[in-house]
Amino acid sequence: MDHEADKEGSRLRKLGKAFQRVNKAYSPHEERRLGGHLGAVVAFGAYTVAWAAVIAARRTKLPERHDPQDILLTATAVFRLSRLLSKGSVTSPLRAPFTRYESATGPAEVSESPRGGGIRSTAGELVTCPFCMSVWLTTTFAGAQLLWPGATRAVTGGLTALAVADTMQLGYDCLLQKNAE
Repeated sequence: MDHEADKEGSRLRKLGKAFQRVNKAYSPHEERRLGGHLGAVVAFGAYTVAWAAVIAARRTKLPERHDPQDILLTATAVFRLSRLLSKGSVTSPLRAPFTRYESATGPAEVSESPRGGGIRSTAGELVTCPFCMSVWLTTTFAGAQLLWPGATRAVTGGLTALAVADTMQLGYDCLLQKNAE
């Protein structure tokens, strides 16, 4: 039994060293967190598989094609929610364990940078990136749409209304500034 554990430990050390070589060769002049990014990819894969398992267990029939209205609502909702979660000043307490405040960047938005090392820094990168957040949210809404279509449409419709209202607020502010000139 100890011999098998030693062999497994040796394999893991070799794999770790090989990964370090790849990381160094990938970015010799700048430190890149490939290990953290690999962990995030694995976590996202597990998240996606979990959604698929629930959908399969419930024997949910997949649609033959997407409803264009659902695509538009979901895209708008994902855009708005990803901005709110990754850049919103009001949601900064959620990101604070993983980020450092840099500056205010626009109406109710802030710029933050990842802090710490390892998992903390990778989490900081993910929670401050609206593009990264969009991947997770799209997966969430796609799975939710299959399991709870009515509730999901209510949520995406509400977030879409918020996005339109925000656009109108920003447009109104622009008009006021232009008229003040």
